[in-house]
Amino acid sequence: MLIGKKEFQTSGHTYVMGILNMTPDSFSDGGKWNDTDRALRHVEEMIEAGADIIDIGGESTRPGYTVLPEEEEIRRAVPIIEAVKAAFDIPVSLDTYKPGVALAGIAAGADLMNDIWGLKYDSRMGEIIAESGLPCCLMHNRREADYKTFLPEVISDLQETLHLAKKAGIPEEKIILDPGVGFGKTYEQNLEVIRRLEELKQLHCPLLLGCSRKSVIGLTLDLPVEQRLEGTLTTTVMAVLSGCMFVRVHDVRENVRAIKMAEAIIHMQEDRMN
Repeated sequence: MLIGKKEFQTSGHTYVMGILNMTPDSFSDGGKWNDTDRALRHVEEMIEAGADIIDIGGESTRPGYTVLPEEEEIRRAVPIIEAVKAAFDIPVSLDTYKPGVALAGIAAGADLMNDIWGLKYDSRMGEIIAESGLPCCLMHNRREADYKTFLPEVISDLQETLHLAKKAGIPEEKIILDPGVGFGKTYEQNLEVIRRLEELKQLHCPLLLGCSRKSVIGLTLDLPVEQRLEGTLTTTVMAVLSGCMFVRVHDVRENVRAIKMAEAIIHMQEDRMN
């Protein structure tokens, strides 16, 4: 899959998407990178640590988040997209579900669209992504964690997203799916979807897993946000074992190392079997 100028394998290796939140209220790092100089320094640090792509967001999507006007989200995200593209040779993803923000981000040079509502918040998103020719990451989400049969319904919801993408004209080979850990799911359901990632392969799209510092880790380990690194690394290893294409993380260096170690073990086993 071509993202920006870089060709990514869709299987056989797990890449790292580094998070850059341009928000004052994100659950983990709100306000830390809100000016251009600090943001660019952090991007440089993530690249040096091994990030393969940078995901820029202008609106916090923590539980209970406030929906921003498009103009404010554009004001936060677009100048940073432009600055990162000018300063570094790395693909940039834009985390948004709003058509106006997507259009502005595409014009600013974004290389991938990351929609946490899987094209279901606004029907225009699919058309905009299709017309841009960009790849996209489409996430599973629900407003309420109300399921009769959890994973089959997650799969059905993602199939609906894929139908919307096809209807809009987005080629299947340009789609990454995200099971949406922390979105529209209970604690137990978040654990279940991580455990059963391989079952999502029936959708025939590469997967992104985003668990970094999330509440499922905090609740399991009874730890605050700033102490959830080890839990995050465990979910990253689960992503590698399940064949995910990407993990989306805050702590790039440590996750890159965890992936390298997990893949070395996997490849050694594969070599011995061949």
